[in-house]
Amino acid sequence: MTDQHAVYTPPAGYPILTPLYDIGVRLSTREKRWRRDLVDLIEPKCNEVLLDIGAGTGSLAPLLATKNPATTYFGIDPDEDAIQIARKKAGRAGIDAEFKHGLFSVATVAKWPAPNIATLCLVLHQVPYEEKLRLLCDINEALKPGGRLFIADYGEQQSRLMRVLFRATIQQLDGVSDTQPNADGALVPLMEQAGFLSITECKRYQTITGLISIYGATKASADE
Repeated sequence: MTDQHAVYTPPAGYPILTPLYDIGVRLSTREKRWRRDLVDLIEPKCNEVLLDIGAGTGSLAPLLATKNPATTYFGIDPDEDAIQIARKKAGRAGIDAEFKHGLFSVATVAKWPAPNIATLCLVLHQVPYEEKLRLLCDINEALKPGGRLFIADYGEQQSRLMRVLFRATIQQLDGVSDTQPNADGALVPLMEQAGFLSITECKRYQTITGLISIYGATKASADE
C-alpha cells in the first residue's frame, strides 16, 4: 500500500496547521482574486462534471456553485482533516458537492462520472517531481476526450523578488526538493509530457509568497 504521507505535504506544511490553512492562504496568496478568476476561466456549464484534485478544505466548491450551481462537483484530497472541513463548508453553504478522502488516481475516482474539467489548486508544488508527472498523466487519462485542465499554483518565479519571497515562505514550509521544480519552470514541460495540448499561462499574481500562475490545457479530442 502506498504511504500517502510520502507523496504529499499537508495543506499548510504541517498537520497541526491545517485548521489555519484557509486564513493563511487568504492572507498570503491573494486567494480571493485568483480563485474568482479561475472560476471565470472555467466557465462551468450545467452538463459538466468538475473534478477538484487536492480539493483541500473545499474552497473552490462554493465559488463554482455561485457561478453555476448545476455543474457537478467532485473533490478528492489525501488529508482527512481538510476533507472534513470541506464537507462542513459545503454543508453550511447548502451546496451539492461530494468529497472523497484519498490519493487521486484513475482507480480511486473510477466510480465517479468522467470529468469534463479537472482542477489542481496549490497541489503540485507540494509533491515530488515524479508525483507531479504521475498526477498529470492520471488526470489526462481520467478526463473525457477534449476535457480541460486548470492549474493554479506556484509556477516559474520570474523575478528576483518573487524568487526571494518564495524561498523565504513556501520553501520554508514545504521544503526545497518538491518546490524547486515549480520555481524553475517545470510545470509546462510536465504538462506537455503528460500529453496535454494548448497549454497556456492564463493569469499571473505577484504575492508575498511568490508568483502564482493559472495554467489552462486540454486533453486531445477523440479524433486527434
